Order: sequence, then C-alpha cells, then structure tokens
Amino acid sequence: MRIVFMGSPDFAIPSLEKLHQSDHEIISVVSNIDKRRGRRAKPSPTPLKAKALELGLPVIGVEDLGADDFYEELKALEADLFVVVAFRILPPRLLELPSKGSVNLHASLLPKYRGAAPIHWAVIEGEKQTGCSIFFLDEKVDTGNIIKQQTTPIGRNETTGEVYNRLKKMGSDLLVEAVEEIDQDSYTTTPQNHEEATPAPKLFKEDCKIDFDHPAEQIHNKIRGLSPFPTAWATLDGQKFNIYRSQLGPDKSVEVGKLVMEGEHLLVGCKRGTVILKKVQLQGKKRMSGKDFMNGYHGQGKLE
Repeated sequence: MRIVFMGSPDFAIPSLEKLHQSDHEIISVVSNIDKRRGRRAKPSPTPLKAKALELGLPVIGVEDLGADDFYEELKALEADLFVVVAFRILPPRLLELPSKGSVNLHASLLPKYRGAAPIHWAVIEGEKQTGCSIFFLDEKVDTGNIIKQQTTPIGRNETTGEVYNRLKKMGSDLLVEAVEEIDQDSYTTTPQNHEEATPAPKLFKEDCKIDFDHPAEQIHNKIRGLSPFPTAWATLDGQKFNIYRSQLGPDKSVEVGKLVMEGEHLLVGCKRGTVILKKVQLQGKKRMSGKDFMNGYHGQGKLE
C-alpha cells in the first residue's frame, strides 16, 4: 500500500520505523512545522520529522491542517492509507482522501481515556492495566471502530514515562499487524461503547499541584502519573518543590503535608497514610533522593 504517515513526538518513531521496514511504501511523512525548543534556540524539527529525514523519507511540514494547499498536496499523493500516531485532529475532508481509510494508534484501551494524555490519566486513576488500540478515524475524537487492541499491566510504582516507553514499542508491532490486515482485507472492526468513554485531556501546570489532603494511594498515583513530565509539585517554604518518584509509605498518622524522616525514607503525611518521596527537587537545586534532600534541609518541613 501507499501510506502517508502523520505524527510528531518520539512516540511515533517506532511505528514509522516498523512500517518503513515493511513491504508497504511510505510516500510521505506529515509532521508539525519546525519550532524553537528554547528561547534562543534555532527552529528544530519534531522528533518524527528528524527520524523521517534520517530514513530518507519525504516530509511535509504543516501548520494549518485545514489549508487548501495542504489538502491538494495530500490529494495528489493518491494514498491508499493514512496512518496517524500522536498527531492532531484531521479535518473530515482529509479523511476522505485515502482509498482504504485512515487509522490511528492510541495509547489506551478505548473507549477509556480518549484525548491527549491517555497514559498519564490511566496511571493517575490507578488503573491496573492499559494498552494500545488501533482504530479507523472518523469525524469525532477517538471514537472510530476498533481494529485491534492489546493490553499490558501497570505496575504499582510504574511512572507514565515507563509505561509510555513500553506502549510505543508494543503499539508499533500492533499497528503493523493491523496494516497487514487492512492490505489483505482480512480485518474485522468492533464499534466502541460510547457509554464507557472516559476523558484524558491535556494536563497543565495547575493540574499538577499536589493536595496532600487526600488518601496516600491517590497521591502516589498522581505523582507517578505526572512523572517525568509535566511533573507533580507542591510548595515548600514558598518555593516550588517537584516530586518525580514516590511509593506508598507506612499506614500511620502524620500531619497532612508534614515531612518526616523514618529510617532511610522521607515521608509526607496524607489525609490517610503516608507517601515516601523517592526523588525530589527544590526550586534552583539539583534533583536528588528524599534522604539527601533532608540531610541539607533546615526549613519548616511542610508541603503546601
């Protein structure tokens, strides 16, 4: 098949590589336009564009998916299939272009966690498993018929970053299987049960502040769900205090938000139980273990 591949972040790279190695032809890669990644940096390509250029594939940089010239450029390619991995919402008229439709790799077990941050929300909500879904795109977000799904467990202390790295590899294998079935017209689809849908919206800085007046398990899930990015935080003595890694602590009563050392572990009190803070970073300081942080700390010792 003649495939147009669309994506931007590094999550899409294994899928691009696997399809490039297959018998199908990637006739173009569509990605976001080059942007400055720092205040004084020169514009740089998305991770996917950089990989596509490395593989010698033609690339289309796009800012406005609704632009007429972009539509005409895609139409002229006469693609059999659009493959979309971690990209933007395609306008309906683009979905009509490929003869065999447009498929998407989504990092959740749809219809659960539709939206921009499915892995984050699965971990934050304390799910015991998640997975990948391959589905046909339609006009609404993440609502199309499912072609294939695969599950994977989420460990009790796993972070979003760890699950992300596993799913991008697992999802690429699943995607290639689905593409082969589409090529051979041997696939079946399953409609989503929209009543079971849950949202997974993009996370912003204000969403990442930790309120310790909640049960320890809920707080631990939020910390690992926001790690390594966009990162859980609280304030300590008026300064931002990032928390990168945690685990559930002893089920004991400690004042909410209070930092205490117990043996080798830095604990913080929650509404019910405690959380061990394994990796932390005070504003302007290096990231370090909870124990190392407390060895040099002389403040009030309460997170707010």
